[in-house]
Amino acid sequence: MAMDGRDTASGPFAVTLVVDLPIAKLDALDVIAFVADGFVEHAGTAYPRVGLAPNVWAEVQIPRFGDPPPLAVDVCSDASLDVARTAARRLAVALEGVGWSVRDPRPGEA
Repeated sequence: MAMDGRDTASGPFAVTLVVDLPIAKLDALDVIAFVADGFVEHAGTAYPRVGLAPNVWAEVQIPRFGDPPPLAVDVCSDASLDVARTAARRLAVALEGVGWSVRDPRPGEA
C-alpha cells in the first residue's frame, strides 16, 4: 500500500460512503471499529484504517481544512469490487444503526 500523502482510497477496489456529520477522523474510525467489532489499525500514523473482513478495510477521508462536511468513508478491498460493495453495504447499515446518515455519492453505481 502506498502511503504518499494521499487523500483517496488506498485499495485497488473501493466504494465510497458519504457521511454528513461533523466528526473528527479518529472519532469516525473509532465508531467504525465499534460497529464492525474491530479495531483501528495503524493508529497514530497518517493512514489509520479499520479492518472489516479479510482483504477489506475502511479508511476515512476528511474535508480539507476549512471545508465543511461531508466526510468520505472508503471501503477498500484487494479482492474485488463486489467484495468492497458488499462490505460497504454492511458498514452503511451498521453505521445507520448508531444514528449516522450514510449515503452513496453515486447511488446508481453501488
